[in-house]
Amino acid sequence: MSQITIESPKHCANKQGLKRFERNYKKLFFAFSAFLTTILALILLIYLILHPSKPQFSLKELDIYQLNLSGPNLNTTINLTLLSKNPNQKVSIYYDEIIVYGSYKGQQITGDTYVPPFYQGNEESNLLTASLIGNGLPVSPSIGYEFGRDQSSGRLVLNLKANGKLRWKVGTWVSGHYRFNVNCVSFMAFGPSLPSPSPPLASKQGSHCSTTL
Repeated sequence: MSQITIESPKHCANKQGLKRFERNYKKLFFAFSAFLTTILALILLIYLILHPSKPQFSLKELDIYQLNLSGPNLNTTINLTLLSKNPNQKVSIYYDEIIVYGSYKGQQITGDTYVPPFYQGNEESNLLTASLIGNGLPVSPSIGYEFGRDQSSGRLVLNLKANGKLRWKVGTWVSGHYRFNVNCVSFMAFGPSLPSPSPPLASKQGSHCSTTL
């Protein structure tokens, strides 16, 4: 004996509505997936084409007018000139914040100096000057020992550092903030008359600096 199932018109309508909903859901899902894939591919393409190269810095000039260790405190006066270059052909840069300071053997030996914000166009270069001052800065007792070693070797190695925030500009679009750090290394003659040299102790050889974003 076979069993005969009779479905009501209402039950058939419900099944047809469910199938229609499933078809529409699949169409919507595929359309959204295609749209999202297109957007991601477009973003990736723009990134690959316009991916900005990090800015380049070099130390052009360094003058030390004071480098005097008095007990646990250090007095410093340093003037420097940095060359900032934007290597990008289609991307310009807003420098919203730049802080420059001097460092010796991993210790900061000047106060922070703020460079005024500026805009840098495509493939443009700018000279940045700063005066770094340190009055009675407390330093490690090892600084005196390190000065003595450098005097014996006849060479002083200083790090001039900068950090801050920048934004990229492409056409009318401007990115969010990116932090950057610059480290320049300067090698200078360091004779027995130091750490109280006859000012200024100057270096005009220049050096390239490392930049990280």
